[in-house]
Amino acid sequence: MTPVGFVIIGRNEGGRLDLCIDSVTRTGQRAVYVDSGSTDGSVARVKARGLSVVELDPGQPFTAARARNAGLDWHLDKDPLLEFVHFIDGDCELIPGWLDKARAAFLADDQLAAVCGRRRERAPDASLYNRLCEAEWNTPVGLAESVGGDALFRVVALRQVDGYDEHLIAGEEPDMCYRMRRRGWLIRRIEGDMTIHDAAMMRLGQWWQRNRRSGYATAEALAMRGAQDLQKGRELRRKVLSNLLWSLPPMWLLWPVLWLRIRARKDALQATWLILGKLPHLQGQIDYWRRRKSRSAAVRPARLIEYK
Repeated sequence: MTPVGFVIIGRNEGGRLDLCIDSVTRTGQRAVYVDSGSTDGSVARVKARGLSVVELDPGQPFTAARARNAGLDWHLDKDPLLEFVHFIDGDCELIPGWLDKARAAFLADDQLAAVCGRRRERAPDASLYNRLCEAEWNTPVGLAESVGGDALFRVVALRQVDGYDEHLIAGEEPDMCYRMRRRGWLIRRIEGDMTIHDAAMMRLGQWWQRNRRSGYATAEALAMRGAQDLQKGRELRRKVLSNLLWSLPPMWLLWPVLWLRIRARKDALQATWLILGKLPHLQGQIDYWRRRKSRSAAVRPARLIEYK
């Protein structure tokens, strides 16, 4: 079978990283771990397992995009003719059999740039926030606009768009997949379980930070692409304005109406928390707008918004 290079990225993942490494090494494929300033002994743990490690320079801002690009560069330095690379987050475990399904999808369609499957949550019943993640991962099978942090990519497509935008602190996958689709590539979500994710969200504050990060990414995507792509711009503008409108106190009186509209498509838990999520989403949008107007924004990079 065609070789695949694995890129594992992480930052203070603890024991989750052991499960990730074991699941990847079982495939027999070459793998590298890219660390973004961990302080929990992750680098030593990985080296003890015999896996190659790339430690990002702390003098530059850490982003998942930067880590993934560094992992891809490491693989291409070892094998310039590498055709496929699989990215996986350090808090995820690769499910046996997934890689064969993903490679088969690529063999069936030369236009595919990326393939992803179903992410599962490790402990969906441990908290309602984990249950929300489990539902979020259940994306439709078929052609898609984007993948998440775990996916198999065609290297030639990655190189055509110069990989991930390393300046983005969130939303780096939709941004890159958007650029790929603009070049005629396809993104596909196929049937089958791909990875087991460990969100470990037990507190409201973690859920809030995760949604705040999403709001920041949406506002930044609008600023980057709203003017050059009218259709995408309208879609992003609707999301931004929806968060703004429904977060205004007078509109809270109409939340039951909005809940019924969402409930027609989602279950009651999702409907409730999708509405509440508009508040941290708006905060994230405001964070982006304030930073964009700041005089220091051009010289001071944005800080990561972490929920773990």
